[in-house]
Amino acid sequence: MDKVTTNDFYNDIKNILQSAKDNAYKQVNFIMVEAYWCVGKKIVEQEQSGEDRAKYGKAIIKELSKKLTKDFSKGFSERNLRNMRQFYIVFPIWQTVSAKLSWSHYQLLMRVENQKAREYYIEEAINSNWSVRALERQIGSFYYERIISSKDKTIVKYEADEKTKDLKLKPKDIIKDPYVLEFLELKDNISFREDELESALMDKIQDFLLELGRGFAFVARQKHIRTELSDFYIDLVFYNYILKCFVIIELKRGKLTHQDIGQLDMYVNMYDDLEKPQSDNPTIGILLCTSKDDTVVKYSSIKDKENLFVSKYQMYLPSEDELKQEIEKDIMELELKCKY
Repeated sequence: MDKVTTNDFYNDIKNILQSAKDNAYKQVNFIMVEAYWCVGKKIVEQEQSGEDRAKYGKAIIKELSKKLTKDFSKGFSERNLRNMRQFYIVFPIWQTVSAKLSWSHYQLLMRVENQKAREYYIEEAINSNWSVRALERQIGSFYYERIISSKDKTIVKYEADEKTKDLKLKPKDIIKDPYVLEFLELKDNISFREDELESALMDKIQDFLLELGRGFAFVARQKHIRTELSDFYIDLVFYNYILKCFVIIELKRGKLTHQDIGQLDMYVNMYDDLEKPQSDNPTIGILLCTSKDDTVVKYSSIKDKENLFVSKYQMYLPSEDELKQEIEKDIMELELKCKY
């Protein structure tokens, strides 16, 4: 019997099931894209019946967002509804929408103003199986403009293929897409975004800060922040009720880079813009960067330089030495566990 389950017979069964799962992911994605196109169509048709279209359109989207959010929870912010509206405007003929691309792909594509460029990116994204990151890279590097103006197109194409070879779209990635999770009203799975070591370190850091006291309250893990075109996940978010500010923590494996610092500062600014009440103090970011030889702790710059806040910051947040000692101890403990 063991021989039967290790030969081509088993592989055939496995392929049938894997193919079915892959098709299920694709179907869910396409049904969602179709629904958003239909919503966009309805919004445009409703707007066209109003006398003052601009003012009427804003009122429709605002009211619609309130009601849909109440009935369906996430996924129907005013910004998302405007994207659905724009989707229909850019792709008014449903037959031009491909089942092979995701809603995230289309959010990038509908911002490409040149129709020929947009059509080229659609064709290439399908044929080359580009993920959203790959498509974003190609649009951002003006791939279309470079390839049509180049005498030797093979050089440009070779470079693009090399840059995107590790960014191919996998069917199982679709089910991790935050838009799909929202559409299906499923919870985001943190394990998708953390490996075992990172998850264990986050557990330790989370416990350490809560045990430390000094006004910390846990807010979120893998906190999802969405901008117009991108989705970001912040490792840990706390609120310090003494400092009256949020504290976000990012864990980076390996040595500290300027990109890591830039990302942390970006997260701090995003959190201030999107989450922080006006009465709160500026968000503080802490970057923990681990490697075999060193542990680096980087606090993001504090925009509010008032002496009172800075002195409180020094009193109630853990010092760099405390964080270094804690994370080094945790790494040693986890490495010992892995050996046995």
